[in-house]
Amino acid sequence: MMTLTQEIELADRAGTRVGWRGWAALVVLMLPVLLVSVDNTVLSFAIPEIALALEPTSAQQLWIIDAYPLVLAGLLVTMGTLGDRFGRRRMLLIGASGFGIVSVLAAFAPTAAALIAARAALGVFGAMLMPSTLSLLRSIFTDRDQRRLAIAVWASMFSAGAAFGPIVGGLLLEHFAWGSVFLLAVPVLVPLLVLAPLLVPESRDPKPGRIDPVSIALSMATMVPIVYAIKEIAVHGPGGTAAALIASGLLFGWLFVRRQLRAEIPMLDMRLFRNPTFSGALLVNLLSVVALVGFLFFVAQHLQLVVGLSPMQAGFALVPGLAAMILAGLAVVPIATRYPPRFVVPAALVFSVLGYIAVVLTTGPDSYGLLVAAFVSLGIGIGAAETVSNELVLASAPPSKAGAASAVSETAYELGAVLGTAVLGGILTALYRANLVLPAGIPAEIAHTARETLAGAVHAADTLGGELGAQLQEAAATAFDQGVAVTSLIGAALVATAAVIAALLLSSNTKPRRR
Repeated sequence: MMTLTQEIELADRAGTRVGWRGWAALVVLMLPVLLVSVDNTVLSFAIPEIALALEPTSAQQLWIIDAYPLVLAGLLVTMGTLGDRFGRRRMLLIGASGFGIVSVLAAFAPTAAALIAARAALGVFGAMLMPSTLSLLRSIFTDRDQRRLAIAVWASMFSAGAAFGPIVGGLLLEHFAWGSVFLLAVPVLVPLLVLAPLLVPESRDPKPGRIDPVSIALSMATMVPIVYAIKEIAVHGPGGTAAALIASGLLFGWLFVRRQLRAEIPMLDMRLFRNPTFSGALLVNLLSVVALVGFLFFVAQHLQLVVGLSPMQAGFALVPGLAAMILAGLAVVPIATRYPPRFVVPAALVFSVLGYIAVVLTTGPDSYGLLVAAFVSLGIGIGAAETVSNELVLASAPPSKAGAASAVSETAYELGAVLGTAVLGGILTALYRANLVLPAGIPAEIAHTARETLAGAVHAADTLGGELGAQLQEAAATAFDQGVAVTSLIGAALVATAAVIAALLLSSNTKPRRR
């Protein structure tokens, strides 16, 4: 019986280059990637309007963002296994159909609770979409060089969607209700449903992991309590409830791993994690996404509520950084063929650290230019690092385990999205509340609204008007920026940690070529 390493080496040696049909399939597979990245960015920019329309609490506001990636992250391994067994293209088409239908329901959600429920349902179908795209790329592009370029395009599409989302979303938000941002899913998914059966070949694992309801339950029982505990700490501070939730999540996680190790045919092959490159690349992905999503969480609010830009103007402000992310992801491909990833990834992440440190200086309504430059620096590092690390995740697993490897990679990505908002967003929310000094004479009801969120404070200030309203708005902006400064230093530390992990653990399955 071959080891995983032998399977990988045999697959790389047997790889053949694809023609136009393979690249056409890549274009089709980019549609769901575009959709997910657009959805994430658009939602960040729609949060101020959602906060005004649905009046969520600060905890509900975080859940509106996180319900989708939380459910998605909990189900990714399960859906990856289902794709390996029943067909990855089939799972892609089912996920696309369901995602489109639920997106329409989310667009017309009447309450914050209804929107949270819709976002959770989107997570179920999103879990079918994302592992399928990455695992299908592994089966289509068997040549290592072509696959590296395909992964770069795949990773860059996240950035392209993030750049496209604020512009289109800003246009929609200026002319239509906030629910219009969810309707973007429909025109993206219809071409996918038509073209995927024609251009994307079906693939599956000849020896798939078994469908294990107990393992599915354990994976969900691991993810949900831990993330919920993080949110509880962010909103209410440390306490016995949060500690109990974290302990239960860790216990269920241990039981999940134990069950996989003892199973003759596990749902998730734990041997993948014995490869330090696989595990290291996952950690780089996780920490990079935490830093990126955490940045987007506060920059969208800062640009609109402190600087005073419209949603579209705020979207255009982020375009240079998002373009830098795309270009860096593509430009790193030839570099990655010449130099080892343990050098390339840390060097790239230095730019991200510098970007986060620059954010510390971006306070007040005159911080526009420096904030744009900071995001450009952050984007260069994240774009290059994500391309290399994603390719290493797939290259470190045999083609037969592409679904499982892709699911784990996407789990790290989505968990990073959850933690980016829950941890960095939660810390920012706590610091905002701690630093907010309300001017004398604020009515109790308005004071409560102002303490919940920055959007609530700005709306309350507009309601008050006059000198008192101006004082409230200035106090809220000052408290928010003080929180941003501390949160940015934490983000810089996370990126620096990712760079150290990359330097210690990442290696290539093939020797880099020097030309």
